[in-house]
Amino acid sequence: MTKAPESTPTPAQVTMTLSALAATAATPRPSGETLQEQAQRAMRGITAQLKDVTLATHGTWQLMWLALSPDNANLVYIAWNSDGSNQFAVVVRGTIDNPTDMMEDLGVGTVVPFTAGGSANIAVSSGAMAAFTQVATARGITGAAAEQAPEDRPGPPGAVVPSNATLKQALAAALSARPPMPQPVVYVTGHSLGGCIATMLATYLQAQTWGANKPLFALVTFAAPTAGLKSFAEYVDSRLWSLNERYVNAYDLVPRAWADLPTAKGWYPPPGPAANEEVKLLLTEIDLLRKGNAYVQPSATSAKTMNTNYSMYDKELVNKTTGDYLGQVAFQHANATYLTLLGAPVVPAGPVVTAVNPTAGQGNTQVVITGSGFDANSVVDFGPIPCTEFKVDQSGMRITAVAPDGTGIVDVRVTNNLGTSPAVGLGKFAYDNGPAPVVVSAVAPRSGRADTRVTINGSGFAAGAVVRFKDTVAGSVTVNSPTMITAAVPARPFDLEKTVNVTVAVGVATSPTGTADEFTYAG
Repeated sequence: MTKAPESTPTPAQVTMTLSALAATAATPRPSGETLQEQAQRAMRGITAQLKDVTLATHGTWQLMWLALSPDNANLVYIAWNSDGSNQFAVVVRGTIDNPTDMMEDLGVGTVVPFTAGGSANIAVSSGAMAAFTQVATARGITGAAAEQAPEDRPGPPGAVVPSNATLKQALAAALSARPPMPQPVVYVTGHSLGGCIATMLATYLQAQTWGANKPLFALVTFAAPTAGLKSFAEYVDSRLWSLNERYVNAYDLVPRAWADLPTAKGWYPPPGPAANEEVKLLLTEIDLLRKGNAYVQPSATSAKTMNTNYSMYDKELVNKTTGDYLGQVAFQHANATYLTLLGAPVVPAGPVVTAVNPTAGQGNTQVVITGSGFDANSVVDFGPIPCTEFKVDQSGMRITAVAPDGTGIVDVRVTNNLGTSPAVGLGKFAYDNGPAPVVVSAVAPRSGRADTRVTINGSGFAAGAVVRFKDTVAGSVTVNSPTMITAAVPARPFDLEKTVNVTVAVGVATSPTGTADEFTYAG
């Protein structure tokens, strides 16, 4: 039997784990599901992970209530610690997207009063205010508790939390069901945009009337961009908190929004990736979205900065390219990175598809899907079409499926209670017998001089394939199989970047570019 770690986790390790769990089932199933179905799937996934005694939550936390915003942009849940500490947590998830897109959606060009804090003189961005409003007014999902086994139903014994309640109503019901001593402590927490919303939500909840079981409030955020101007930061700092901590990875771009975003133009230190001119222009354009508004993070005295020596980075993303820079941005911002920096176990990963075979066929073709994280709750989609005939191998690394009727080129993806596998190049299936999608998944070696012989792995390769290093055609191309090509590196034109994308063209089809197909000229 797996045992919980003997050491006592820190509040930061616990709250970051709870924050990471908020990303469970963050996107709808590709073939479609109702908002309630998705929310119920998130509830099942979070409940299962909270039982995991190997995580920093030690299996003592229980899900009480969960709400998903009508547009799926935000999720919030309440959990209770059954270890006798009388601790509760309000956990927020913000928009799930890549970090730069998320910042562009924050509506920072316009500020509005944060009247939920009790004053019309507190200014926050209109985007942050809209997200806060969605979370504060969202109602819990209905029907989920009835579907769960008694031991999995939300809430501690004796708690009556109406499933369709608002956050405030649900928290009040949960608090009233517990003894007043020790005094309840409510942790309000979140990662990324969830942390930004949590900062607003904590001040709002703290200002409410809670009756006999009035709790203390603790605010702990991770990777959070600031929500407002100096007036908001000062308001947060002026509040009386049981605990107030803000955790930041020194090389995470997101928490620098919107106080000192231009600093990232000088990133990343050796071994890189260094920002190129395209990246610097992108950062300038994003920063201009402020329209002159001077955003301020809450007090630096509460900030805990990690990774200041850049000892933790993705070693596969160090080239001076836009793809590598943005990939490193995503790595530095990830839940798993923050958990690792805090010394906490990483939460279980959702399903991942690494390849499908064959990559072309018709409806009723048997397709083998390989990857990881597959389980008995997994379902399969071919693009927007659900697969109704499939079998999950006990290893959790293989699914044998029968392709449903369809057309075009689709992504084969697997969904379970933890989430949906990302779309990947080698996970595409072409209907009508192809041709198979052309994809480059790896180049080896990844660096060298002209005439170096490289091996290109991928899919969809065929006789007559043309290999290019950016725009320069490679010589001595040999198609060894539909998944492997060898070619000689062409000479580098004097004006060509040092790191380039390697593409393969078969007929009219050309492989898309990405960080996996990069080659760096030596010297």
